[in-house]
Amino acid sequence: MNEYKIANHEPSFLPEGKEWSLVWSDEFDGTELDTSKWDYRLSMMGTPWPAWTDKGVHLDGDSNAVFTLIEEDGRPVSSQLQTGYNFMDEPVVRTTFGKEHLQWNIGKLKEQKFTHKYGYYECRCRLQQKEGWWSAFWIQSPIIGASLDPTQTGSEIDVMESFFPGEVHHHNVFTGGYGLDMKNFQVGGKLVDEKEFHRFGVLWDESGYTFYVDGVEDGHIDSAVSGCPQFILISTEPRGYRMEHHQPTEEAFAAIGDTFVVDYVRVFDMI
Repeated sequence: MNEYKIANHEPSFLPEGKEWSLVWSDEFDGTELDTSKWDYRLSMMGTPWPAWTDKGVHLDGDSNAVFTLIEEDGRPVSSQLQTGYNFMDEPVVRTTFGKEHLQWNIGKLKEQKFTHKYGYYECRCRLQQKEGWWSAFWIQSPIIGASLDPTQTGSEIDVMESFFPGEVHHHNVFTGGYGLDMKNFQVGGKLVDEKEFHRFGVLWDESGYTFYVDGVEDGHIDSAVSGCPQFILISTEPRGYRMEHHQPTEEAFAAIGDTFVVDYVRVFDMI
């Protein structure tokens, strides 16, 4: 384990045997979210998603981004942050092609804030404390599913997902989009102390994805290796909205006020 130190901040734990250069980070200093780096994800697969809000994150003045499960309009909601956009997420607006009544079934495209290919991606965070919602740190291609070739159109890389307090789910890689052509590969997963901060990282290179928890390797996937720039997401979501009834669960209501806390997100390149 190599330590990479930033003044007045917790160090990163980086894979040994390599030299590293910091290329992007957010230490969440101050009291205002840096919107040049992040935007809120409010839609998914062309639909505004009722589980998400743009009011569920604040900076605490102590270099942390605090995600809170809050209540809006009588329902539990929370926030996702992202440094870019997936082309299939934005809702479709009726269009014409010239004077012809033809519909291009993609919403308005947006400029990416930060995308990157390869390197080491790390998040230091403290997991949620209650059941009823989940948290994740992951990387997605803006054009995932536009072809069957991940070297051209990328993959989803799930570095950390926690569906229950203290349980770190398998690290997942999805490719081929989210329909008939989806493929999934997974490795690792473990229990951690949800009351403490932990570091979750992935080394993504031409050989695949090597995952780390607190500087210790937690598995490698050599399939569906993305060859295109991708963006970063920090996610939370209350339970229930993805079920057929699209309603929050009782556990989600009971968890209102709970927090998921992110200390930093950093991206390093090998020198």
